[in-house]
Amino acid sequence: MAVRQHWWTVALNDPWRDPDSPAVILAPAPVAPPPPPVPEPQRPLAFTTRTMIAVALIAGLLAGSLGGAIAYVAATATETPVVLGAGAGAPPAPRSPGSLADLVPQVMPSVVTVTAPTVQGESLGSGFVIAESGYVLTNEHVVSGASDTAVTVTMSDGTSMAAVVVGRDPESDLAVLKVSRSGLSPVFLGDSDGVVVGDGVFAIGTPLALPGTVTAGVVSALDRTIEARDVGGVHRYYAAIQTDAAVNRGSSGGPLFDYAGRVIGVNSVIKSVVEDGRAAGNIGIAFAIPINQAIRIASEIIDTGRARRTVVGANFAAQDGGSGVRITTVDDAGPAAAAGMQVGDVVLRLDGHNVEAPGDVIALVRRYQPGATVTIVYSRGGVTQSASVVLVADAN
Repeated sequence: MAVRQHWWTVALNDPWRDPDSPAVILAPAPVAPPPPPVPEPQRPLAFTTRTMIAVALIAGLLAGSLGGAIAYVAATATETPVVLGAGAGAPPAPRSPGSLADLVPQVMPSVVTVTAPTVQGESLGSGFVIAESGYVLTNEHVVSGASDTAVTVTMSDGTSMAAVVVGRDPESDLAVLKVSRSGLSPVFLGDSDGVVVGDGVFAIGTPLALPGTVTAGVVSALDRTIEARDVGGVHRYYAAIQTDAAVNRGSSGGPLFDYAGRVIGVNSVIKSVVEDGRAAGNIGIAFAIPINQAIRIASEIIDTGRARRTVVGANFAAQDGGSGVRITTVDDAGPAAAAGMQVGDVVLRLDGHNVEAPGDVIALVRRYQPGATVTIVYSRGGVTQSASVVLVADAN
């Protein structure tokens, strides 16, 4: 409990005390008596100032309340209801023919989802109808490891049916399926040789198990050479159409359309970022097999059960510290030999495309059909030369 202190015990420590001031004794002044009260004259019916203020406040409140009530009644008693929006005006203009919103419903019935059981689990991908009689095109890696008779195709309306694998070409990553149903809606086929960078495109597929997903973008690059090796050890080669249309796992095998609703490619590969050992999803870089190459291979599979591989008749190895690829062997009866090329020549370009790795030559050659002529620029002894090479199908 605090100890009470009197003023005289703390006066010496009072910071406001002036020890040099003289002591003065003050006496209170005498108090005069109050004047007598003056009677206030009587003013009947007169208001005091306080009363007048009170009356004014009450009158103001009453007037405000009455005015608000009158305004509310006037606003709510109108005979015309409040109309929100455009009312009964002209409807929005219909979607213009050829627009994306107009094209999607037309092509959607041709796109399918492909499922295939494998030893690693169920594989999920996309595909599209290429013939009314029931042929479907997809990526080979979608059905890789699955039995030829264990594949299921689901149409855009949700109808599922069994499919058989007619044939596969693992290196080009294409496979043809067949369902026992006719009257299907095949896609319209475009010309991938006429595609240019900047063309608008859209993709439809089943990315991340979401069927009927539509994404759009542009053609970002052409003849982008890719060599991929899957878990089964198969080398796959692509001279692909690059696009920024979003493509993810499950989109493989689906169609890439131009803005006329024609298929120009088969969505097959994505470029993704790997962090902590895990690959992320789409980052705006996807690749499609040109439809001219895909349909040629599909036709050969349907007709013969297998696809021919276009070859140049030589093997190649990477250059140490230089551009191009060096020829290591030449088939004496092959196209390269017929064009005068030799072991040790360094191939620099093929039909205008720079060559940096052996897989580039394979991918670029495979996009041509047997019998096509390509121009190969090569170096021999420091001298740059060119040769016209007529490609052939392999003997297998």
